[in-house]
Amino acid sequence: MAAYDVVIVGGGPGGLNAALYLGRGRRAVLLCDAGTPRNAAAEHMHGFGSRDGIPPSEFRRISREQLRAYPNVEVRDTRVGSVEKHEGGFRVALGDGSTVDTRRLLLAVGMVDVMLDIPGYKELWGPSIFQCPYCHGWEVRDQPLGVLLTEPQYLDHSAVIQNWSQDTTVFTHGAFAVTAEQRERLQALGIGLEEQRIRALHGKDGHLEAVELEDGTRVARKVMFSAPPQRQSELVTRLGLALDEQGFVKVGPVGETSVPGISAVGDMTTRLQGALMAASAGAVAAAMMNHGLIQEDADRRYTAVTGKPPASKQKPH
Repeated sequence: MAAYDVVIVGGGPGGLNAALYLGRGRRAVLLCDAGTPRNAAAEHMHGFGSRDGIPPSEFRRISREQLRAYPNVEVRDTRVGSVEKHEGGFRVALGDGSTVDTRRLLLAVGMVDVMLDIPGYKELWGPSIFQCPYCHGWEVRDQPLGVLLTEPQYLDHSAVIQNWSQDTTVFTHGAFAVTAEQRERLQALGIGLEEQRIRALHGKDGHLEAVELEDGTRVARKVMFSAPPQRQSELVTRLGLALDEQGFVKVGPVGETSVPGISAVGDMTTRLQGALMAASAGAVAAAMMNHGLIQEDADRRYTAVTGKPPASKQKPH
């Protein structure tokens, strides 16, 4: 049975950068990629220095190609099934039928976006419906934009979107009542407001053209910004990791979760979601994970030579 220092679950920016750092740290690494990236619908990645505008698939291809320089890093196109505690770490069952042992587990699986039950929403997600204005706002600047909000606490987010176009309209989909103060603020800022439920989103070839309201009115829009509900992957649920009040995996400063030996990075841990942030978190978690493994190995060697437990485990005199 193959044994690794670290098994990484997820082949997006977070997992790939973690593999790079661990590979350079001389760790035996297995990166498992199920091939279903969260940004699969996106045509381009933005805001990533030296890679601005690159298609996500091309980013992954280049990153994988660069990992080939490290023979201690293995990449498999497979899912991760069960994970069980095992002596010195974990035993991981893979979707290809094999089982591997690992000392540590690093999760970079992203979140699952739950598409809203509005005709046209799923089809337009990616080409015309975006979550992050920093990722996609520049390309659609000064166009007629919509902001689909289903929770009142995010109503002020419309002013953020207006930064990219003065022609901005909020759609509440009838999900909540807009207060008089909120209505006054939107009107003062020149932001449109539509409170009816949305009957359908109309577009052609993936490009939004109009938002049809419950009474049949059509509001011409070119782009919609929307943050749909998200849920954790089944793997995270099975592992029983502690979540915060928003449903993200609780992590410490360097990605450690509530289960010792398991770290998590990227979108699954934060609302601040983006390729560059995930890659950065992957690097930090990987470096600190490597440091921990190095110290663990050093303690083992010390005990083998001296017959004494490491200083951290010695009882005070």
